[in-house]
Amino acid sequence: MRRITTPLLAGTLLLAMGCGTGPTTGAAGGPSGGSGSVATDAGPSRTVSHTVPPRDEPTRDPKPTKPTGDADDPHKVRWLKAKPSKDRRSLRITWWSGVEPCHVLDRVTVKETSKKVTVTLWEGQSSKVQNVACIEIAIQKVTTVKLKKPLGKRKVVDGARR
Repeated sequence: MRRITTPLLAGTLLLAMGCGTGPTTGAAGGPSGGSGSVATDAGPSRTVSHTVPPRDEPTRDPKPTKPTGDADDPHKVRWLKAKPSKDRRSLRITWWSGVEPCHVLDRVTVKETSKKVTVTLWEGQSSKVQNVACIEIAIQKVTTVKLKKPLGKRKVVDGARR
């Protein structure tokens, strides 16, 4: 039993002595693990008094987008809002999307009846590029669609929600 206890106790003591409570500084003011160093609990080496401004201003308005008609495997995408123009002959459709060429607007289908207007957005990856890597970041986009007849009192419906 003594054969195991003595080395175990010595190892525990060395481990406890090796673990410090904070960083140590040497003669040059930098971290030091040598003997004669003094342990300090001083925080960062210099105070930051300002922040760095962003390189580009964030965009406030949605990115205007036109259908390309060349997307691979297009799928329906839900839109956020449809704002009619002043003359009510067109709709400004806003939706969340991704970075081009990984997320391009392929087409917009509009089905008009006497009671409602159904607008469906179709997105996919551009067929013009192959083997690209795109960051996954949300971008708000907008497109305008013309109506055959003025909107009037008809309800606007998202075709991707059906």
